[in-house]
Amino acid sequence: MEKSKVSLMRCESYDETLVYNAAKKGVDLIGGIAHFVKPGEKIVLKPNILLGAEPGKCVCTHPSVLKAIGKILKEVGANVYYGDSPSVGKCEWHVGRAGLKQAAEELGIKLADFNQGREVVHKDALINKRFVIANGVLDTDGLISLPKLKTHQLTRLTGAVKNQFGCIPGILKTAHHLKIQDPHEFSSMLVDINTLIKPRLYIMDAINAMEGNGPRSGKPKKLGVLLISSDPVALDAVACRIVAFDPEMLPTSKPGKKAGLGTYLAEEIELLGDDINSFIDPSFDMKRKPPASVAGGPFLRFLKNRTMPRPVIDEAKCTKCGTCVNLCPAKPKAVDWKAGDKKSPPVYHYKRCIRCYCCQESCPEEAIAVKEPVLGKIFFRQ
Repeated sequence: MEKSKVSLMRCESYDETLVYNAAKKGVDLIGGIAHFVKPGEKIVLKPNILLGAEPGKCVCTHPSVLKAIGKILKEVGANVYYGDSPSVGKCEWHVGRAGLKQAAEELGIKLADFNQGREVVHKDALINKRFVIANGVLDTDGLISLPKLKTHQLTRLTGAVKNQFGCIPGILKTAHHLKIQDPHEFSSMLVDINTLIKPRLYIMDAINAMEGNGPRSGKPKKLGVLLISSDPVALDAVACRIVAFDPEMLPTSKPGKKAGLGTYLAEEIELLGDDINSFIDPSFDMKRKPPASVAGGPFLRFLKNRTMPRPVIDEAKCTKCGTCVNLCPAKPKAVDWKAGDKKSPPVYHYKRCIRCYCCQESCPEEAIAVKEPVLGKIFFRQ
């Protein structure tokens, strides 16, 4: 069996020339851009935006990465678009704040429609047979994914596989959290999105990654590498190895292999470019255990609800904006205003909380952290 190829290209900064040269060489090592894209095709670039933030915060894929891949695509004669569906609001505002709008305009790359979508049936899905996918994806010939390497409270890391969750428009993403609450089943759903959309190529921005309280409120961490592959499972597995996390613990790895999306096994992956050992950083701040399943009988669910990691509001940072309340998919809401009082921080009702962490990842003030109760540390060590 032919091995999945992943190229690792050292890139010490976001200087546009450095990023372009690293990306071009990395793509060439796995076959060249002409192997993935034909002249005249409409190709949409899918960066990770989440919520627009200035590039130095490492919330979004860096503009230099978007610009480099856009340039490479234009050189082969592709018609290039870009977009993503943020957690809240329209894509247009967020791409401007993230610096992606200016980078795209300099190359004449147009913003695709990620605000509206259409339903698509996925007959071969592992777990989810129907998705509403953004028009900007469905109306093009192919997608190239530009993930950002960041920690994530639900799936431990957000990378190549999870990046396509942003192909589901707006608030519809929270409905998937409510429908599929178990993190392992949710990860199988993420695999389904990828086997439905079939991105052509994945280029991960790990020049400066995010550690700690990601995917929005963590800290920048320089890793100095671009990772490039047509196999998202393999790419994520290599990223795991770089941050000293067992790829088997990443909840998208096993369903990804089962679905034929790719492989996480080291013996089935061919590494190209720079030596992986020169990038490995055991100090990367993240949870190095798999997410706990929420499956089980009533008693186990009762126990886990009181012991699983939970979102906690730092009242000193909270501005009472209500973003967490608006995004909470639980019914009734797990985080809400106490007696309708919007002058005080919202409060949590943990027995309702489905542990999707939508509140934590979207808080604009970085006022929500995920903390493990003392009982959780005792009963659910993994």
